[in-house]
Amino acid sequence: MEGNKLHIRLHVYDTELSVNCPREDEEYYRSAAKLITETVNTYSIHFKGKKSDKEILYMAMLDVALQLKQNEVRNDTAPYTDLLNKLMPEIEETLT
Repeated sequence: MEGNKLHIRLHVYDTELSVNCPREDEEYYRSAAKLITETVNTYSIHFKGKKSDKEILYMAMLDVALQLKQNEVRNDTAPYTDLLNKLMPEIEETLT
């Protein structure tokens, strides 16, 4: 399984990280590092000198987590699947 891992270096805001990741996820890791860096940079531009570096990092983490949670809700197809499962017998009955 170790052969499926890739050792990469990521620049995340002001830090270099060494990461072992599945080869197929490399681009996701690089995109995630870029998203974090861009988000922290945006907050730094607006709040540097007004908020501590720690607060800025937490604000950026909250922003990214909020986007993740909003996307989970938008992509939740369970209610539609449940509705279709309930309607399916009626549809099949109507068609026969």
